[in-house]
Amino acid sequence: MSDTDSLKQAARAAAMQPLYIESLDHEGKGIGRRDGKTIFVDGALTGEIVIASSYRKKPEFEQAQVTRILKPSPYRVAPKCVWFGICGGCTHQHLDEAAQVAAKQRVLEDCFKHIGKVRPESILPPIHGPTWGYRTRARLSVRFVAKKGGVLVGFHERRSSYVADMTSCEVLPPKISALLPRLRELVASLSIRDRLPQIELAAGETLSVLVLRIMDPINAEDEALLRDFADLHGIQFWLQPKGPDTAYPFHPLDAPALAYSLPEFNLDMPFRPTEFTQVNHGINRMLIRRAMRLLDVRPGERIADFFCGLGNFSLPIARRGANVVGIEGSQGLVARALENAAGNGLAGACEFRVANLFEMTPESYAELGGFDKLLIDPPRDGAIELVKSLPDGDTPGAAPSRIVYVSCNPATLARDAAVLVHQKGYRLKLAGVANMFPHTAHVESIALFER
Repeated sequence: MSDTDSLKQAARAAAMQPLYIESLDHEGKGIGRRDGKTIFVDGALTGEIVIASSYRKKPEFEQAQVTRILKPSPYRVAPKCVWFGICGGCTHQHLDEAAQVAAKQRVLEDCFKHIGKVRPESILPPIHGPTWGYRTRARLSVRFVAKKGGVLVGFHERRSSYVADMTSCEVLPPKISALLPRLRELVASLSIRDRLPQIELAAGETLSVLVLRIMDPINAEDEALLRDFADLHGIQFWLQPKGPDTAYPFHPLDAPALAYSLPEFNLDMPFRPTEFTQVNHGINRMLIRRAMRLLDVRPGERIADFFCGLGNFSLPIARRGANVVGIEGSQGLVARALENAAGNGLAGACEFRVANLFEMTPESYAELGGFDKLLIDPPRDGAIELVKSLPDGDTPGAAPSRIVYVSCNPATLARDAAVLVHQKGYRLKLAGVANMFPHTAHVESIALFER
Protein backbone atom coordinates (compact mmCIF):
# COMPACT_ATOMS: atom_id res chain seq x y z
CA MET A 1 0.00 0.00 0.00
CA SER A 2 1.36 3.42 -0.95
CA ASP A 3 1.86 6.24 1.53
CA THR A 4 -1.00 8.13 -0.14
CA ASP A 5 -3.35 5.19 0.25
CA SER A 6 -2.32 4.84 3.89
CA LEU A 7 -3.08 8.49 4.56
CA LYS A 8 -6.49 8.18 2.89
CA GLN A 9 -7.28 5.07 4.90
CA ALA A 10 -6.25 6.81 8.13
CA ALA A 11 -8.41 9.81 7.26
CA ARG A 12 -11.43 7.56 6.61
CA ALA A 13 -10.86 5.79 9.90
CA ALA A 14 -10.60 9.09 11.77
CA ALA A 15 -13.84 10.29 10.19
CA MET A 16 -15.64 7.26 11.64
CA GLN A 17 -14.43 7.94 15.18
CA PRO A 18 -17.00 9.37 17.60
CA LEU A 19 -16.47 13.05 18.33
CA TYR A 20 -17.60 14.73 21.55
CA ILE A 21 -19.00 18.26 21.10
CA GLU A 22 -17.86 20.40 24.00
CA SER A 23 -19.41 23.77 23.07
CA LEU A 24 -20.76 25.99 20.28
CA ASP A 25 -18.80 28.69 18.49
CA HIS A 26 -20.11 32.18 17.67
CA GLU A 27 -21.63 30.86 14.42
CA GLY A 28 -23.48 28.08 16.21
CA LYS A 29 -21.19 25.28 15.03
CA GLY A 30 -20.29 22.49 17.42
CA ILE A 31 -16.70 22.43 18.64
CA GLY A 32 -14.93 19.11 19.05
CA ARG A 33 -11.25 18.17 19.35
CA ARG A 34 -9.29 15.26 17.96
CA ASP A 35 -5.52 14.76 18.17
CA GLY A 36 -5.03 18.37 19.23
CA LYS A 37 -6.99 19.76 16.28
CA THR A 38 -10.20 21.76 16.65
CA ILE A 39 -13.10 20.54 14.53
CA PHE A 40 -16.09 22.82 13.83
CA VAL A 41 -19.15 20.72 13.11
CA ASP A 42 -22.25 22.04 11.33
CA GLY A 43 -25.44 20.70 12.89
CA ALA A 44 -23.88 19.44 16.14
CA LEU A 45 -24.92 20.63 19.61
CA THR A 46 -23.13 20.92 22.94
CA GLY A 47 -22.86 17.59 24.77
CA GLU A 48 -23.53 15.44 21.73
CA ILE A 49 -21.42 12.55 20.47
CA VAL A 50 -21.45 12.50 16.68
CA ILE A 51 -19.85 11.10 13.56
CA ALA A 52 -18.79 13.99 11.34
CA SER A 53 -17.51 14.23 7.78
CA SER A 54 -14.93 16.94 7.09
CA TYR A 55 -15.40 19.18 4.06
CA ARG A 56 -12.49 21.54 4.71
CA LYS A 57 -9.15 20.68 6.30
CA LYS A 58 -6.47 23.05 7.51
CA PRO A 59 -3.38 22.35 9.64
CA GLU A 60 -4.95 23.96 12.73
CA PHE A 61 -8.64 23.08 12.27
CA GLU A 62 -11.25 21.27 10.22
CA GLN A 63 -14.79 22.11 9.20
CA ALA A 64 -17.21 19.20 9.16
CA GLN A 65 -20.84 18.19 8.82
CA VAL A 66 -22.74 15.80 11.10
CA THR A 67 -23.43 12.49 9.39
CA ARG A 68 -24.72 10.55 12.40
CA ILE A 69 -25.72 11.42 15.96
CA LEU A 70 -24.69 8.76 18.47
CA LYS A 71 -25.84 10.65 21.57
CA PRO A 72 -28.25 13.56 21.00
CA SER A 73 -28.49 16.65 23.13
CA PRO A 74 -31.60 16.92 25.33
CA TYR A 75 -32.11 20.32 23.69
CA ARG A 76 -32.24 18.93 20.15
CA VAL A 77 -35.64 19.41 18.49
CA ALA A 78 -37.14 18.61 15.11
CA PRO A 79 -36.72 21.58 12.72
CA LYS A 80 -40.02 23.14 11.73
CA CYS A 81 -38.94 24.04 8.20
CA VAL A 82 -38.67 21.22 5.66
CA TRP A 83 -35.84 23.09 3.93
CA PHE A 84 -33.66 23.32 7.04
CA GLY A 85 -30.21 21.95 6.31
CA ILE A 86 -30.48 22.85 2.63
CA CYS A 87 -31.37 26.56 2.89
CA GLY A 88 -28.64 28.67 4.49
CA GLY A 89 -31.02 31.18 6.03
CA CYS A 90 -31.36 29.40 9.40
CA THR A 91 -28.69 27.51 11.33
CA HIS A 92 -30.35 26.75 14.70
CA GLN A 93 -33.79 25.26 14.07
CA HIS A 94 -32.58 21.96 15.53
CA LEU A 95 -31.91 23.65 18.90
CA ASP A 96 -34.64 24.37 21.46
CA GLU A 97 -35.65 28.04 21.33
CA ALA A 98 -34.77 28.78 24.97
CA ALA A 99 -31.40 27.07 24.49
CA GLN A 100 -30.76 29.26 21.43
CA VAL A 101 -31.09 32.36 23.58
CA ALA A 102 -28.86 30.90 26.29
CA ALA A 103 -26.21 30.06 23.69
CA LYS A 104 -26.25 33.65 22.42
CA GLN A 105 -25.85 34.94 25.95
CA ARG A 106 -22.77 32.73 26.36
CA VAL A 107 -21.32 34.05 23.10
CA LEU A 108 -21.73 37.61 24.40
CA GLU A 109 -20.12 36.81 27.76
CA ASP A 110 -17.24 34.95 26.08
CA CYS A 111 -16.55 37.93 23.80
CA PHE A 112 -16.45 40.29 26.79
CA LYS A 113 -14.07 37.93 28.60
CA HIS A 114 -11.67 37.01 25.81
CA ILE A 115 -11.76 40.06 23.53
CA GLY A 116 -12.55 42.97 25.85
CA LYS A 117 -11.12 41.61 29.10
CA VAL A 118 -14.18 43.03 30.82
CA ARG A 119 -17.14 41.60 32.68
CA PRO A 120 -20.63 43.07 33.15
CA GLU A 121 -21.54 43.71 36.76
CA SER A 122 -24.97 42.18 36.06
CA ILE A 123 -26.56 40.23 33.21
CA LEU A 124 -29.87 41.49 31.85
CA PRO A 125 -32.74 39.06 31.24
CA PRO A 126 -32.81 38.20 27.53
CA ILE A 127 -35.30 39.93 25.24
CA HIS A 128 -37.22 37.39 23.19
CA GLY A 129 -40.57 37.02 21.46
CA PRO A 130 -42.25 35.14 18.59
CA THR A 131 -39.75 32.99 16.70
CA TRP A 132 -41.67 32.21 13.49
CA GLY A 133 -42.95 34.54 10.81
CA TYR A 134 -40.99 37.41 12.34
CA ARG A 135 -38.74 38.48 9.48
CA THR A 136 -40.14 41.67 7.95
CA ARG A 137 -37.01 42.31 5.87
CA ALA A 138 -35.33 39.81 3.58
CA ARG A 139 -33.30 39.71 0.40
CA LEU A 140 -34.35 36.78 -1.77
CA SER A 141 -32.17 35.62 -4.64
CA VAL A 142 -33.70 34.75 -8.00
CA ARG A 143 -32.21 32.34 -10.54
CA PHE A 144 -33.52 30.81 -13.75
CA VAL A 145 -32.38 27.17 -13.63
CA ALA A 146 -33.63 25.11 -16.57
CA LYS A 147 -32.47 21.84 -14.96
CA LYS A 148 -34.77 22.44 -11.99
CA GLY A 149 -37.78 23.31 -14.07
CA GLY A 150 -37.62 27.08 -14.16
CA VAL A 151 -37.16 29.93 -11.70
CA LEU A 152 -36.01 29.58 -8.09
CA VAL A 153 -36.78 32.26 -5.49
CA GLY A 154 -35.29 32.01 -2.01
CA PHE A 155 -32.18 32.13 0.13
CA HIS A 156 -28.84 30.63 -0.86
CA GLU A 157 -28.11 27.03 -0.03
CA ARG A 158 -25.84 26.45 2.92
CA ARG A 159 -22.16 26.97 1.99
CA SER A 160 -23.15 27.60 -1.63
CA SER A 161 -23.97 30.32 -4.14
CA TYR A 162 -26.86 28.23 -5.46
CA VAL A 163 -30.41 29.28 -4.63
CA ALA A 164 -32.28 26.80 -2.45
CA ASP A 165 -35.18 25.07 -4.17
CA MET A 166 -37.73 26.14 -1.57
CA THR A 167 -41.46 26.87 -1.80
CA SER A 168 -42.03 28.17 1.73
CA CYS A 169 -40.13 29.83 4.60
CA GLU A 170 -41.12 29.60 8.25
CA VAL A 171 -39.37 32.81 9.34
CA LEU A 172 -40.92 35.03 6.68
CA PRO A 173 -44.38 36.50 7.29
CA PRO A 174 -46.90 33.71 6.44
CA LYS A 175 -48.39 35.77 3.61
CA ILE A 176 -45.01 36.14 1.91
CA SER A 177 -44.03 32.51 2.56
CA ALA A 178 -47.23 31.39 0.81
CA LEU A 179 -46.38 33.60 -2.17
CA LEU A 180 -43.00 31.99 -2.94
CA PRO A 181 -44.41 29.42 -5.43
CA ARG A 182 -46.50 32.15 -7.09
CA LEU A 183 -43.44 34.42 -7.32
CA ARG A 184 -41.54 31.65 -9.10
CA GLU A 185 -44.34 31.39 -11.65
CA LEU A 186 -44.55 35.15 -12.04
CA VAL A 187 -40.84 35.67 -12.67
CA ALA A 188 -40.80 32.73 -15.11
CA SER A 189 -43.49 34.48 -17.15
CA LEU A 190 -41.59 37.78 -17.44
CA SER A 191 -39.51 38.75 -20.46
CA ILE A 192 -36.58 39.52 -18.12
CA ARG A 193 -36.73 36.29 -16.12
CA ASP A 194 -32.94 35.85 -16.44
CA ARG A 195 -32.27 39.54 -15.77
CA LEU A 196 -34.00 39.76 -12.38
CA PRO A 197 -31.46 38.55 -9.76
CA GLN A 198 -33.10 39.69 -6.53
CA ILE A 199 -36.39 40.40 -4.79
CA GLU A 200 -36.21 42.41 -1.57
CA LEU A 201 -38.99 42.19 0.99
CA ALA A 202 -39.93 45.08 3.28
CA ALA A 203 -43.06 44.56 5.37
CA GLY A 204 -44.73 47.28 7.40
CA GLU A 205 -47.83 46.98 9.55
CA THR A 206 -50.34 47.63 6.75
CA LEU A 207 -48.30 46.95 3.61
CA SER A 208 -45.79 44.46 2.21
CA VAL A 209 -43.48 45.69 -0.54
CA LEU A 210 -41.50 43.54 -2.96
CA VAL A 211 -38.64 45.37 -4.67
CA LEU A 212 -37.64 43.78 -7.98
CA ARG A 213 -34.01 44.35 -8.98
CA ILE A 214 -34.32 44.63 -12.77
CA MET A 215 -31.22 44.59 -14.96
CA ASP A 216 -33.22 45.43 -18.11
CA PRO A 217 -36.46 47.43 -18.59
CA ILE A 218 -39.75 45.54 -18.46
CA ASN A 219 -42.20 45.59 -21.36
CA ALA A 220 -45.93 46.28 -21.47
CA GLU A 221 -46.83 42.62 -20.99
CA ASP A 222 -44.57 42.42 -17.93
CA GLU A 223 -46.23 45.53 -16.51
CA ALA A 224 -49.66 43.95 -16.86
CA LEU A 225 -48.53 40.73 -15.17
CA LEU A 226 -47.04 42.65 -12.24
CA ARG A 227 -50.15 44.78 -11.78
CA ASP A 228 -52.42 41.73 -11.80
CA PHE A 229 -50.20 39.90 -9.29
CA ALA A 230 -50.04 42.88 -6.91
CA ASP A 231 -53.81 43.39 -7.02
CA LEU A 232 -54.55 39.69 -6.52
CA HIS A 233 -52.20 39.22 -3.57
CA GLY A 234 -52.42 42.61 -1.85
CA ILE A 235 -48.78 43.64 -2.13
CA GLN A 236 -46.98 46.59 -3.72
CA PHE A 237 -44.21 46.22 -6.29
CA TRP A 238 -41.26 48.59 -6.52
CA LEU A 239 -38.72 48.46 -9.34
CA GLN A 240 -34.99 49.00 -8.81
CA PRO A 241 -33.01 49.45 -12.06
CA LYS A 242 -29.64 50.20 -10.41
CA GLY A 243 -28.58 51.00 -6.81
CA PRO A 244 -30.97 51.19 -3.85
CA ASP A 245 -31.55 54.92 -4.38
CA THR A 246 -33.06 54.22 -7.82
CA ALA A 247 -35.94 52.13 -6.43
CA TYR A 248 -39.39 53.57 -7.12
CA PRO A 249 -43.00 52.44 -6.56
CA PHE A 250 -44.58 50.71 -9.55
CA HIS A 251 -48.01 49.40 -8.51
CA PRO A 252 -50.30 50.20 -6.84
CA LEU A 253 -49.36 53.85 -6.55
CA ASP A 254 -52.14 54.60 -4.07
CA ALA A 255 -50.95 52.02 -1.51
CA PRO A 256 -50.67 53.16 2.13
CA ALA A 257 -47.27 54.30 3.35
CA LEU A 258 -44.80 51.62 4.38
CA ALA A 259 -44.31 52.17 8.12
CA TYR A 260 -43.93 50.60 11.54
CA SER A 261 -45.28 51.99 14.80
CA LEU A 262 -43.94 52.41 18.33
CA PRO A 263 -47.21 52.62 20.28
CA GLU A 264 -45.54 53.06 23.67
CA PHE A 265 -44.11 56.37 22.42
CA ASN A 266 -47.01 57.32 20.14
CA LEU A 267 -44.74 57.23 17.09
CA ASP A 268 -45.34 56.26 13.48
CA MET A 269 -42.17 55.57 11.47
CA PRO A 270 -42.52 55.65 7.66
CA PHE A 271 -39.63 54.26 5.61
CA ARG A 272 -38.65 53.35 2.07
CA PRO A 273 -38.31 49.61 1.40
CA THR A 274 -34.58 49.99 0.67
CA GLU A 275 -33.87 51.92 3.89
CA PHE A 276 -32.48 50.09 6.91
CA THR A 277 -34.96 49.04 9.58
CA GLN A 278 -34.81 46.20 12.10
CA VAL A 279 -36.09 42.90 10.72
CA ASN A 280 -38.14 42.03 13.81
CA HIS A 281 -40.65 44.72 14.75
CA GLY A 282 -41.72 43.08 18.01
CA ILE A 283 -38.16 42.70 19.33
CA ASN A 284 -37.35 46.23 18.15
CA ARG A 285 -40.12 47.63 20.35
CA MET A 286 -38.84 45.73 23.39
CA LEU A 287 -35.26 46.76 22.66
CA ILE A 288 -36.26 50.44 22.50
CA ARG A 289 -38.17 50.13 25.77
CA ARG A 290 -35.10 48.66 27.47
CA ALA A 291 -32.79 51.27 25.94
CA MET A 292 -34.97 54.10 27.27
CA ARG A 293 -35.00 52.53 30.74
CA LEU A 294 -31.22 52.09 30.78
CA LEU A 295 -30.59 55.55 29.37
CA ASP A 296 -32.89 57.02 32.06
CA VAL A 297 -33.91 59.94 29.86
CA ARG A 298 -34.71 63.15 31.75
CA PRO A 299 -36.47 66.24 30.32
CA GLY A 300 -34.02 68.88 29.18
CA GLU A 301 -31.01 66.58 28.81
CA ARG A 302 -28.90 66.78 25.67
CA ILE A 303 -28.45 63.27 24.32
CA ALA A 304 -26.60 62.07 21.21
CA ASP A 305 -27.87 59.18 19.12
CA PHE A 306 -24.90 57.96 17.09
CA PHE A 307 -25.67 55.90 13.96
CA CYS A 308 -29.23 57.17 14.35
CA GLY A 309 -30.62 55.85 11.05
CA LEU A 310 -34.18 57.02 10.47
CA GLY A 311 -34.64 57.94 14.14
CA ASN A 312 -35.53 54.56 15.64
CA PHE A 313 -34.06 55.56 19.02
CA SER A 314 -33.87 59.34 18.51
CA LEU A 315 -37.60 59.93 18.44
CA PRO A 316 -38.39 57.85 21.57
CA ILE A 317 -35.65 59.81 23.39
CA ALA A 318 -37.20 63.09 22.23
CA ARG A 319 -40.67 61.89 23.24
CA ARG A 320 -39.32 61.51 26.77
CA GLY A 321 -38.44 65.22 26.83
CA ALA A 322 -34.75 65.29 25.96
CA ASN A 323 -33.05 67.30 23.22
CA VAL A 324 -31.60 64.84 20.70
CA VAL A 325 -28.72 65.17 18.27
CA GLY A 326 -28.89 62.29 15.81
CA ILE A 327 -25.78 61.62 13.73
CA GLU A 328 -25.63 59.27 10.75
CA GLY A 329 -23.40 58.72 7.72
CA SER A 330 -26.23 58.39 5.20
CA GLN A 331 -27.72 61.61 3.83
CA GLY A 332 -30.86 59.71 2.82
CA LEU A 333 -31.45 58.33 6.32
CA VAL A 334 -30.86 61.74 7.89
CA ALA A 335 -33.49 63.19 5.54
CA ARG A 336 -35.87 60.41 6.57
CA ALA A 337 -35.16 61.05 10.26
CA LEU A 338 -35.97 64.75 9.80
CA GLU A 339 -39.24 63.84 8.07
CA ASN A 340 -40.16 61.37 10.81
CA ALA A 341 -39.41 63.92 13.53
CA ALA A 342 -41.61 66.51 11.81
CA GLY A 343 -44.37 63.99 11.14
CA ASN A 344 -44.50 63.06 14.82
CA GLY A 345 -44.41 66.66 16.09
CA LEU A 346 -40.85 66.40 17.40
CA ALA A 347 -38.91 68.64 15.00
CA GLY A 348 -38.20 71.16 17.75
CA ALA A 349 -36.60 68.54 19.99
CA CYS A 350 -34.43 66.86 17.34
CA GLU A 351 -31.38 67.85 15.35
CA PHE A 352 -29.89 65.52 12.75
CA ARG A 353 -26.46 65.72 11.12
CA VAL A 354 -24.54 63.81 8.48
CA ALA A 355 -21.06 62.67 9.55
CA ASN A 356 -18.72 59.75 8.91
CA LEU A 357 -18.58 58.25 12.39
CA PHE A 358 -15.85 55.82 11.34
CA GLU A 359 -13.54 58.84 11.04
CA MET A 360 -14.47 60.50 14.33
CA THR A 361 -11.66 62.30 16.17
CA PRO A 362 -11.51 63.97 19.59
CA GLU A 363 -11.63 67.32 17.79
CA SER A 364 -14.71 66.50 15.70
CA TYR A 365 -16.44 65.03 18.76
CA ALA A 366 -15.72 68.20 20.76
CA GLU A 367 -17.26 70.28 17.97
CA LEU A 368 -20.61 68.55 18.58
CA GLY A 369 -20.87 70.19 22.01
CA GLY A 370 -21.35 68.46 25.35
CA PHE A 371 -23.76 65.59 25.88
CA ASP A 372 -25.32 64.32 29.09
CA LYS A 373 -25.73 60.80 27.70
CA LEU A 374 -25.10 58.78 24.55
CA LEU A 375 -26.88 56.06 22.63
CA ILE A 376 -24.66 54.18 20.17
CA ASP A 377 -26.17 51.73 17.64
CA PRO A 378 -23.46 50.97 15.05
CA PRO A 379 -23.33 48.42 12.22
CA ARG A 380 -21.25 45.25 12.56
CA ASP A 381 -17.94 47.15 12.37
CA GLY A 382 -18.69 48.77 15.72
CA ALA A 383 -17.77 52.27 16.85
CA ILE A 384 -14.09 52.12 17.73
CA GLU A 385 -13.11 55.59 16.45
CA LEU A 386 -16.09 57.13 18.22
CA VAL A 387 -15.35 55.57 21.61
CA LYS A 388 -11.65 56.43 21.28
CA SER A 389 -12.68 60.06 20.66
CA LEU A 390 -14.65 60.42 23.91
CA PRO A 391 -13.07 62.52 26.69
CA ASP A 392 -10.81 60.57 29.02
CA GLY A 393 -11.92 59.60 32.47
CA ASP A 394 -9.70 62.22 34.14
CA THR A 395 -11.58 65.08 32.42
CA PRO A 396 -14.18 66.09 35.04
CA GLY A 397 -17.67 66.79 33.75
CA ALA A 398 -16.66 66.59 30.08
CA ALA A 399 -17.79 63.05 29.33
CA PRO A 400 -21.35 61.66 29.21
CA SER A 401 -22.41 60.06 32.45
CA ARG A 402 -24.16 57.15 30.78
CA ILE A 403 -23.80 55.27 27.48
CA VAL A 404 -26.24 52.73 26.10
CA TYR A 405 -24.62 50.65 23.36
CA VAL A 406 -26.84 48.55 21.08
CA SER A 407 -24.83 46.03 19.08
CA CYS A 408 -25.31 43.54 16.26
CA ASN A 409 -21.81 42.07 16.68
CA PRO A 410 -20.65 40.93 20.15
CA ALA A 411 -17.00 40.89 19.07
CA THR A 412 -16.87 44.59 18.15
CA LEU A 413 -18.98 45.48 21.19
CA ALA A 414 -16.42 43.72 23.41
CA ARG A 415 -13.54 45.47 21.64
CA ASP A 416 -15.20 48.88 22.13
CA ALA A 417 -16.09 48.01 25.73
CA ALA A 418 -12.38 47.51 26.44
CA VAL A 419 -11.71 51.11 25.40
CA LEU A 420 -14.62 52.48 27.42
CA VAL A 421 -13.65 50.57 30.56
CA HIS A 422 -9.85 50.49 30.47
CA GLN A 423 -9.20 53.88 28.87
CA LYS A 424 -12.25 56.10 29.36
CA GLY A 425 -13.15 55.34 32.96
CA TYR A 426 -16.57 53.70 32.48
CA ARG A 427 -17.99 50.68 34.29
CA LEU A 428 -19.81 48.00 32.33
CA LYS A 429 -22.90 47.91 34.51
CA LEU A 430 -25.29 45.70 32.55
CA ALA A 431 -25.41 43.67 29.36
CA GLY A 432 -27.73 41.16 27.73
CA VAL A 433 -28.98 39.77 24.44
CA ALA A 434 -32.06 40.39 22.31
CA ASN A 435 -33.12 37.51 20.07
CA MET A 436 -33.63 39.68 16.99
CA PHE A 437 -32.96 36.78 14.58
CA PRO A 438 -34.35 33.52 16.03
CA HIS A 439 -32.95 30.27 14.56
CA THR A 440 -29.75 32.01 13.42
CA ALA A 441 -26.38 32.61 15.06
CA HIS A 442 -26.85 36.40 14.90
CA VAL A 443 -26.37 37.98 18.35
CA GLU A 444 -28.03 41.33 19.03
CA SER A 445 -27.18 42.82 22.41
CA ILE A 446 -27.42 45.90 24.60
CA ALA A 447 -25.03 47.19 27.23
CA LEU A 448 -24.99 50.01 29.77
CA PHE A 449 -21.79 51.91 30.64
CA GLU A 450 -21.71 54.37 33.56
CA ARG A 451 -19.23 56.70 35.16
